[in-house]
Amino acid sequence: MKYILIIGDGMADLPLKELGSKTPLQVADHPNMDFIASHGSCGRLITLPQELDIGTDVAIMSILGYDPKKFHTGRGPLEAASIGVKLNENDIAFRCNLITERNGILADYSAGHISTEEAKELLKSIKDAFEEPKRIEFFLGVSFRHLLVLKGNKYSNKIICTPPHDALNKPISEILPKERDESGTKTARTLRKMIIESKDILSDHPVNRIRVRKGNNPANMIWPWGHGTKPKFENFYNLYGIKGAVISAVDIVKGIGVFAGFDVIKVPGATGYHDTNYEGKAYYALECLKDHDFVLVHVEAPDEAGHLGDYKLKIKTIEDLDKRLIGRILKDLKGDYTIAILSDHITSTELRTHSKEPVPFAIFSTSQRKTSKVSRFDEFSVRDGSLGLIEGIKFMSLFLKYDELNN
Repeated sequence: MKYILIIGDGMADLPLKELGSKTPLQVADHPNMDFIASHGSCGRLITLPQELDIGTDVAIMSILGYDPKKFHTGRGPLEAASIGVKLNENDIAFRCNLITERNGILADYSAGHISTEEAKELLKSIKDAFEEPKRIEFFLGVSFRHLLVLKGNKYSNKIICTPPHDALNKPISEILPKERDESGTKTARTLRKMIIESKDILSDHPVNRIRVRKGNNPANMIWPWGHGTKPKFENFYNLYGIKGAVISAVDIVKGIGVFAGFDVIKVPGATGYHDTNYEGKAYYALECLKDHDFVLVHVEAPDEAGHLGDYKLKIKTIEDLDKRLIGRILKDLKGDYTIAILSDHITSTELRTHSKEPVPFAIFSTSQRKTSKVSRFDEFSVRDGSLGLIEGIKFMSLFLKYDELNN
């Protein structure tokens, strides 16, 4: 039996008045998701514990069976693992966005989804200005997503950093890092200094002058957030006895895979945006299953569309995911398999941020003998599914034993 888990990041949504009080999933045409729902079993999943941050890292850890209340320390260390940065015990890793600041306001959390080539030049200037041997290091990631590491025991994890996608159109002065207690004062002060001074360094950079001339948002400020120390995961193979792999354009998802012991499969043209290589992800997933038992295929595009507040683009990304990726996988899969489709969390297109409501999921196995009462895959149809409402950390055990339970 082969296992394929497909996650449309932020694909689930809340009803939109522009869509007649329907969600993008309800409106989109996705016959392959509907096939999985109508021939398999459906339910809803609670992926985000109430007491933790609302993020992809927490949600996907839950889905894979890792209790985030036990294993989650922050998203920064996961992204560090993805790009091969080794953390010591006292190091604190941050996701470091390139953002657009305009008139004191956080105007764009992604600087117009700046290219990695442009970001490389900007980050070089940041490194030249702020890096200190054995204390402060910056590392290039993809597009607007980069990494900052504060090294050694001089810095504290007791700080509060605001995710930039949750602070659009808010004054920078109100959302700067702050200390949780006195031990975090120096660290928060260091971060605030770098953020404020980065504007002077980046605003007149040649890369940004060209971007502005072209009508693109400049990447004129850095924004560290999602901090944490190195986590300790249990190996996925030791937990479930199957060999796994992960396909994603997003460092945080690949980093979870690294800590879980997955092989990370690189797909040319995978961008983490709506122009990602859907067909390539399908091809590499099928190739991967030749010598792996389990593959996680993650697509970031719906989440990015939701953060942009673009419901039309979100509908398109859902339809592209269905036709160009899921459809190809279903068409070319051979032998016995179990496949699941789900969203890791809700991304509200109206609010342009994540939400903690349960998400829809559907599972189908070639060995299945039961039929479903559900004909469509969306947030509301799956409420009639036989699997009901379950906790996220119980999903993986259900998924891997699904063929046994439905014979």
